[in-house]
Amino acid sequence: MGIITHESEVTTSIPPTKLFNAFILDDKLIPKALPQAIKSVEIIEGDGGVGSIKLITFGEGSQYKSAKHRVDKLDKDNLIYGYTVIEGDAFKDVIDKVCYVVKIEGCGDGGSVCKTSSTYHTKGDVAITEEQINAGKEKALQMFKAIEAYLLAHPDAYN
Repeated sequence: MGIITHESEVTTSIPPTKLFNAFILDDKLIPKALPQAIKSVEIIEGDGGVGSIKLITFGEGSQYKSAKHRVDKLDKDNLIYGYTVIEGDAFKDVIDKVCYVVKIEGCGDGGSVCKTSSTYHTKGDVAITEEQINAGKEKALQMFKAIEAYLLAHPDAYN
């Protein structure tokens, strides 16, 4: 099995707690903000906390049907969320799992920096290309920007 880790960060004018509440805690917002990408997020095991399993159903335009995430860490005080994608039709014979840690920190202007670490665990000796990682990173950035746009358009939400 190969292991590849990728780090990224994005800055926004949205305050940290507001961003965490919307982006991490509200499973209904992503389907609302980006319905073509994510049709639904539902908890199929647990209460949403550590150990819970979430089923993500992708939107009509997606080439994939669904994925399952396991919540590994949920630290509301320090704005840290860890989860592992444990199953999905996008994985096929390439990826065993992908582990993510998202940390939202404040920055000097009242906004936030969203830092993400992604660790890909490939099956056997399969290699993941930088192009494949960048494609996933771009999709995640589009999702982040959709949440950011929603929050900017609805300034009283998640206060």
